[in-house]
Amino acid sequence: MNGRRLALTALVLAGCASVMVLRGAAGAVPPPDPTEMSGAPAAAVIAGPGRVEAATEEVEIGPELSGKLAAVLVDEGDEVAAGQVLARLEEGDHRARVVAAEARLRVAVAERERLENGARPEERREARAVAEQAEAGLEHARVDLERKRRLFAEGVIAKDDLDRAERDWRVAVARRAETAERLATIDSAARADELVRAEAQVALARATLDEMRAVLAKAIVRAPMAGVVLRRHKRTGESVSLDSLDSAIVTMADTRSLRVRVDVDERDVAAVRVGQSAWVTADAYGETRFEGRVIRVGAMLGRKNVRTDEPAEKVDTKVLETLVELAPGTRLPIGLRVDAFLVR
Repeated sequence: MNGRRLALTALVLAGCASVMVLRGAAGAVPPPDPTEMSGAPAAAVIAGPGRVEAATEEVEIGPELSGKLAAVLVDEGDEVAAGQVLARLEEGDHRARVVAAEARLRVAVAERERLENGARPEERREARAVAEQAEAGLEHARVDLERKRRLFAEGVIAKDDLDRAERDWRVAVARRAETAERLATIDSAARADELVRAEAQVALARATLDEMRAVLAKAIVRAPMAGVVLRRHKRTGESVSLDSLDSAIVTMADTRSLRVRVDVDERDVAAVRVGQSAWVTADAYGETRFEGRVIRVGAMLGRKNVRTDEPAEKVDTKVLETLVELAPGTRLPIGLRVDAFLVR
């Protein structure tokens, strides 16, 4: 009795196991192929994972000077125009240097004009009057010397009186020569070497002013292109240093047009070409297709760029990096992972 019961139990268990195996074989569903999900035959498209990026690479924008941020005028998500002010550094020191350079330029220009214009009219009249006075003094000394010579010849005056008169005459001659030279100097034009030096001083002062103004302008950080601020790294009041690796204030990119960087498996690279139609889908947008076309095909195979985070994903697969430009007006978040399909 016990033997027959054990045999019956064994047959039931074997039958259950067979049913489970048959059900498993009949109901097993392979993972869905992305091409079938897209509604296109597998042979008609090349599928691969991709990531949305801007038409331009992400650009980290920082100052050209070290200093403290007086204001950061944009936030993440802001659309900015080319040349728009993004941030300002404190500029008090730089503005003071500009004022000092402007003053030095005015001094240099005044010195050059003085040389070009010569002496003032008042100085010319004064020098001429002094020269006339010296001429009159010389004439007086000459007349007095002649008179003293006659008197000495007649024995009326002593030799000392004649010597004194001759000395006064020589002093008068030297005085007239001195005043004549001064008048000629004042009336003459500036020397060529003096004018060249004065012109060089003006040029140096003007160059210094231009340099100080350029430095002052660098205290204002402007957008190099139109685009969207993706990240803001610094806030008002923080310091930035050119010696630091994290001197960027914001990161931005031109998102007026988008593209997708697709990893094409090495088995499909022969069918990829520039200009072929493509579209992408994303889980967040359901079955919505975003149309595009291939604009660039890589020249060398490499490792995968886009990870799906699946545990069984092979990360050492060789892929060909391909760029798909999305249709104008497409709006997707930068960095979004998508499924890309290229029409063969």
